[in-house]
Amino acid sequence: MMYLWSVFTKPWLGLPGDELGRLISGLGFAGAEVPVRDTAYVTPASAEAELPKFTAQLRAEGIEPISVASDLSEQVFAACAESGVPMIRIMADLGLDGYAASVRRNRELLEDAAVLTERYDVQVGVQPHHGRYVSSTLGVLQLLDGLPDRFKLVWDAAHDALAGDHPAVTLELGADRLGIVNLKNVHYLRTDGAWKTNFVEAEEGLSDWSAVFAALRQLQWSGPICLTAQYSAGPVEERLERDLRFAVTSAAQHPSRE
Repeated sequence: MMYLWSVFTKPWLGLPGDELGRLISGLGFAGAEVPVRDTAYVTPASAEAELPKFTAQLRAEGIEPISVASDLSEQVFAACAESGVPMIRIMADLGLDGYAASVRRNRELLEDAAVLTERYDVQVGVQPHHGRYVSSTLGVLQLLDGLPDRFKLVWDAAHDALAGDHPAVTLELGADRLGIVNLKNVHYLRTDGAWKTNFVEAEEGLSDWSAVFAALRQLQWSGPICLTAQYSAGPVEERLERDLRFAVTSAAQHPSRE
């Protein structure tokens, strides 16, 4: 199976597109998810002017933008359409109003965005996230139920493991919505008398990446794989290169049946 090996470029969010493209290409990647946030090189306010130039610089270095991590404002949709970026990735946050009310609020936001997904032909990807977000794959699928096909699941290995789920179950259930597969890993570390999440390399955490690729093989899925470059400690580039090698090797052990 040929995957588009991609990386979330948050660790280098201040770099212009040409420098970023050279850096991540040198690490072995051919795709990128770009943060479009107030703290990044491209912000939501500047996206319509800057994102087309930024993505053109990435493509000149052999890097295809697979998504942006941003908000659902019309200016971000318009920038993605102009730049040829197919997806905006978000998470569904939980407020002080409680889980049920927060889910209703997030659903209303997604329903309001449906007209923008159609107008600009840009998808919305929702990722589960541990903590004050809809944290499970199944919770995200429930949130998306009944929405148009442009609303996708961004499946995440670490957060799936933190939710106590297994890729053989959640990837199959989410197959019809699957837009991006995120790879990172995590375990719990006891610090100052409390258990905290500690993001680690591929072979050190709760998620079994080999099981992820076995499930993807069964689904015959060939979309982008995004390593999120999230580590609680240590040099990002060295860890990321090792994780990419491990992911490529794991994928090769579960080749396509085609």
